[in-house]
Amino acid sequence: MKEFKYTITDPVGIHARPAGLLVKEVKKFASRIQIVSKDGKAADGKKLLALMGLGIRQGDEVTVTVEGDDEADAAAAIEKFLKENL
Repeated sequence: MKEFKYTITDPVGIHARPAGLLVKEVKKFASRIQIVSKDGKAADGKKLLALMGLGIRQGDEVTVTVEGDDEADAAAAIEKFLKENL
């Protein structure tokens, strides 16, 4: 299992547009990818409404866990996505 933390820098946090793009990126991989908010709530990275329901705002630190056959590639791609978009 791969895991990393990321602090959201987008002024609006995880809202509809970037959440949709994140889901699209996550769906490229077979691994199970979860986003965990600072208060411990977790959401499946492949479910848009679950991600938006976390209420993640600018400055919040999230933990991303990746588990599966392509976890190394998936973790690297998701971390890159977050740095470029959120």
